[in-house]
Amino acid sequence: MPIISIFFGIVIRLYHKDHNPPHFHAIYGEYEIIVEIKSGKVLAGRFPNKALSLVEEWRTLHIPELTRTWEQASAMKTPKKIKGLE
Repeated sequence: MPIISIFFGIVIRLYHKDHNPPHFHAIYGEYEIIVEIKSGKVLAGRFPNKALSLVEEWRTLHIPELTRTWEQASAMKTPKKIKGLE
């Protein structure tokens, strides 16, 4: 599962050929969530509120890149890295 971004201890990953809807996995310590790219809806898991707000801020900034990256991973191509929050 390729890592596409890391920021503030949060790791963002995509699986190759993963199921719809387009989404990413965010891991923060012992926590993990699955987030729909388009809506930001948390599909599964839980996160501390502060980390969740950082993931949402990052997602909002990178929706077009995330969509392209999802398409790359779905096609079994190596997804490009996306800049984290600073």
